Amino acid sequence: MDARILVVDDEKDICEILQFNLENEGYIVDVAYSGEEALDKLTDVHNLIILDVMMGGMSGFKMAEKVRKNDNPVPIIFLTAKNTENDMLTGFSLGGDDYMAKPFSVKELQARVKAILKRSSQANADAETRWVKGDLVVDVTTNRVTIKDEEVSLTKKEFEILTLLAQSAPNVLTRSEILNSVWGDNEFVLDRTVDVHITRLRKKLGDYSALIVNRSGFGYYLDFDSKIK
Repeated sequence: MDARILVVDDEKDICEILQFNLENEGYIVDVAYSGEEALDKLTDVHNLIILDVMMGGMSGFKMAEKVRKNDNPVPIIFLTAKNTENDMLTGFSLGGDDYMAKPFSVKELQARVKAILKRSSQANADAETRWVKGDLVVDVTTNRVTIKDEEVSLTKKEFEILTLLAQSAPNVLTRSEILNSVWGDNEFVLDRTVDVHITRLRKKLGDYSALIVNRSGFGYYLDFDSKIK
């Protein structure tokens, strides 16, 4: 395992216990003793935060709120000495993934860490094979494109072009790159072939045709941030 975990608690002995046990499980563990320090240490490579709620200075809830406002989806396990329903609801409403009351079993925490990381890893894998924009869903695992749950009838090449653009977004792909990926070196086709297929693809996507953008002189890219009428 190479998952990286950030442990945040103002009680150093708890940090040491968690760091020791989690590192024995094969995780990479960083430690912070306050919410402020944790925000400075938190990076995109962290896969999980174990976060104490009641700390001096910034509370764990406040830190979680800041993390979510920065659109960081990293899973969070809250630790707290208070085990009330209101606190649990607050933690989950702030985007927490789990909630454990102190004192806690290290083995139970390890089990929850493992489960959350596995779930998060699967979600990331699914995200790479499934793209959603409004009512449009492009799913590689089922080889289907749907709009409002109605399947869009695409040819194999059209589907491959769409998924290639989705996988590469927001990067621009040249016509040559699209040709090489979709048609390969064994078929003799012209750059114009890409334009023809994209025109047909846009027509079938209807209101979502604006997602496929032609950058003049360069090629095509998929703009998931574009506004749909």
